[in-house]
Amino acid sequence: MGEPRTGRRIHLDVMPTNGSRDDEVERLKGLDATEYEDHRKPDGTGWVTMADPEGNLFCVERSATERV
Repeated sequence: MGEPRTGRRIHLDVMPTNGSRDDEVERLKGLDATEYEDHRKPDGTGWVTMADPEGNLFCVERSATERV
């Protein structure tokens, strides 16, 4: 994984529309993203901060169905 970029940047939050947050994390790992920080809690809340191959950070939130 590259180092997180410095300077001007955008931070994205991804909320899956099909499947769960955890499914989306695994899908993104298959596309060469890596887990940067895991903020998931035992009760199912939380998010995962990930990095793309260039080191840009983004978060994967719970899907709308997981928030009900």
